[in-house]
Amino acid sequence: MPSLTLTAWGHAGIRLERDGRTLVVDPGTFTDPRVLAGADAVLVTHEHPDHVDVPRVAAALTDDPALELWAPASVVEQLTDAGAPADRLHAVDGGASFDAAGFAVQAVGHVHATIHPDLPPPANVAYLVDGVVLHPGDSFTPPPAGARVEVLALPVAAPWLKLSESVDYLRQVAPRVAVPIHDAILNDAGLALVDRVAGGLGGAQYRRLAPGEPLEVPLP
Repeated sequence: MPSLTLTAWGHAGIRLERDGRTLVVDPGTFTDPRVLAGADAVLVTHEHPDHVDVPRVAAALTDDPALELWAPASVVEQLTDAGAPADRLHAVDGGASFDAAGFAVQAVGHVHATIHPDLPPPANVAYLVDGVVLHPGDSFTPPPAGARVEVLALPVAAPWLKLSESVDYLRQVAPRVAVPIHDAILNDAGLALVDRVAGGLGGAQYRRLAPGEPLEVPLP
């Protein structure tokens, strides 16, 4: 059965590998820098530093003339200002579909979850990759209608988040497997707590991955 390999590298950063190609999502400042090693394409959900380390990503784009990136326009602007090659930066919004290094990507949604009513939310694009892996960034954006998500990268801790919302989102998406992400602000006790609650109530297989631990995701 065809599959892709998913690995998590801390906080919101994940790698997807298939047929010798590598796609990276949200290589931010809380994520192990190794997430970008050998990447062929990068997706960024939004502009916050814990989702995009602008200097590091700009340097990776400069060093590798084949590397391309897709992100909301605000991220593209920051990377351009940091010296990244503009011809390999692609602004994207919800509703777009595109090929990124051989991976079929659907961009979904438009806006970051509310942090506080007094703070205008930035643009946030969720990504459904190869129809099976959904990374929502900082949102609870549902997948496109009719999608059958195999793996949901599930945010579990943030200033904008209640754990009950994570559980409700997990139940709404109803993936086969939930991989918790967005947890760098938690200590070991906090990680154990969210794993117990989300893993016990979410209604899906819940699997916390160690850095670099592979998860094989079947493709349709």
